[in-house]
Amino acid sequence: MTAFPIPALLAETARRQPEVAAWIADLPGIVAQLAERWSLHVGEPFQPGGFCSWTAPVATLAGSEAADRGGMAAGDELVLKVGFPFDSGEQRDEAAALRIWDGDGAIRVYGSVETPTATALLLERCVPGSRLRDVLPEPARDVVVADMLRRLWARASAAPADSGWPFRPLTEMCDPWADRFWRDYAAADPALRLDPGVARDGITLFRELPRTADRTVLLCTDLHSENILAARRAPWLVIDPKPYLGDPAYDLLQHMINCDDRLDADPAGLCDRMAKLAGVDPGRARLWLFARAVQESVGSALLREVAGRLAPP
Repeated sequence: MTAFPIPALLAETARRQPEVAAWIADLPGIVAQLAERWSLHVGEPFQPGGFCSWTAPVATLAGSEAADRGGMAAGDELVLKVGFPFDSGEQRDEAAALRIWDGDGAIRVYGSVETPTATALLLERCVPGSRLRDVLPEPARDVVVADMLRRLWARASAAPADSGWPFRPLTEMCDPWADRFWRDYAAADPALRLDPGVARDGITLFRELPRTADRTVLLCTDLHSENILAARRAPWLVIDPKPYLGDPAYDLLQHMINCDDRLDADPAGLCDRMAKLAGVDPGRARLWLFARAVQESVGSALLREVAGRLAPP
């Protein structure tokens, strides 16, 4: 019997986290149950995959629930994503956000189920699926990222935000991250710590900024050039959102902190460019980049440098 294939990045997570390793032992049964539920033929998982999910190409079979409910035909190509059920509920709202965006700038979702053992999604497959980072040079990626964000913010703003929306405020992500920063800071080698005053100012801002926004949108929070794929029905589609409600300026951060060379050369210039492209206040975007650089500074010499250069006077 062929061993159940585990993508490289998920295997890396399992080596660090025993609870994920235990979950992986149950994955063959979880995937088999989902394949039966949705009448799917499941292929080999994508490599290197994600750190916290098992994702594979699938095809719908005759009588598939996905085909019946989604107007699809047997043999249509989709993606099955099975996520580890973190206590934080990190993946819990992905399907809800994708349904609100309804394919306008993001992939479509055809089915979802959440159990104590997994969060599972049946998703549109992007073909050819090339990553934005592998196709365009970095400055051109800025334009695509900003365009995708503006489209997603506008689409969600046009949807009725009634009491059925499950999304958490951005404070529910930032506050625990701020708490964790101080634990990491206290345990770190002094050589890897920012000046205490800069650290205090940055983490104070990291808590305050989500509470002082004059505009609230449905955020991706993890949009970068590896989470934007080429597709047939649109040049680019967003995958893998981690949605929260909050300040649109926050949504620029993940892309910027992935632009190592430009972040090192001119963090303020990069921030001003992205803010202009996305239509957000440049001053607020700089404060967010400073605060996030502080929050990530213990593990990154680059972000310690960025934090020092962007620290308000």
